[in-house]
Amino acid sequence: MGEVGITYLERPPMWIALSSGLAVGAAAWWRRRRPALFVLVALAGWVVLSAYIAVMVAQYTLARHMASRRTRSQRAAGISILVAAAVVVGVPIQRAAGTDAATAVTALICGVPALLGLYVGAQSELIARMRERAERAEREQHQRVLQARSAERAQIARDMHDVVTHRVSLMVLHATALEVARDQDATAIGTRIGVIGRETLDELRSLVEVLRADGDNAAPLTPQPTLADLGGLVESSRRLGMPVTLEAVDDCDAALPAFVEHAVYRVVQEALTNVHKHAATAPTHVRIHHTHDALHLRVTNGRAPRAAHAELPAGGHGLIGVAERVRLVGGELTARPTAEGGFDITADIPLTRQHTP
Repeated sequence: MGEVGITYLERPPMWIALSSGLAVGAAAWWRRRRPALFVLVALAGWVVLSAYIAVMVAQYTLARHMASRRTRSQRAAGISILVAAAVVVGVPIQRAAGTDAATAVTALICGVPALLGLYVGAQSELIARMRERAERAEREQHQRVLQARSAERAQIARDMHDVVTHRVSLMVLHATALEVARDQDATAIGTRIGVIGRETLDELRSLVEVLRADGDNAAPLTPQPTLADLGGLVESSRRLGMPVTLEAVDDCDAALPAFVEHAVYRVVQEALTNVHKHAATAPTHVRIHHTHDALHLRVTNGRAPRAAHAELPAGGHGLIGVAERVRLVGGELTARPTAEGGFDITADIPLTRQHTP
């Protein structure tokens, strides 16, 4: 273009031309960090050397930079620089070849690179946002997995507490009775201790396998107890001398969800364990009332006529754990002492549509 006179300066001195070329090259090296500065230096190169390639690259770089997420003022400044560059480029062309040629050549040197830069920048920004969303979704999914694992481990911890506390309490009470038992009674009690111990080990082994397993290799839990197992639970307490009765009233023929039955079983188990600890010979009554819209449980014991067989430790976590169980199935648990010196535990679980099998 310099050969046809499209330039601001006629034959600039060598030192000016060389300095301009070096400046354009240096600015091109830093064009991604300082695109506006690169445009200004490229325009200086255009004024001195008619360096249209540098102007095209500068227009493309600045337009691509503008397409990314910038403030409104930055975009306005970028547009102003692009327009000013078009004017600077078009003036010598208009003088040399007329308005029509100036318009076409200016569009080629400034407009096309700017539009291409805007398009490439918009595509890059779109890809970056999609990648960011994918990474955020992956992080959220990972967080949900961690929360699910935490909830599962909390559930297993509650199961271990219920299993160990109840069965070990029974073993301690049987061992206490064994101290004063005669030969035949001692044999029966010893057999019973062995049965309880094996059942405890089986359940704990199942829970430990679940904790060790990972992903698709997770071992299934042993069948979880339901309301049908309450008879055996109550009978084991009767063998230890607890006068406990079980009353079940079913006003609804619909089956209960397994997780609701499991929660109710654990509440009864914890209640009987506490009676064994603090009032082993107190009369105890377990009542379950199944209606169309709710399941009501109440476990009440009176004052113990004498002290418990053995001093059993109280961890303080049992009632908290079963209260959490009941809350997770949408119910509410209340535990409070009675005026007669006993204790009363009630659990009310609404049976919504989500609970229907």
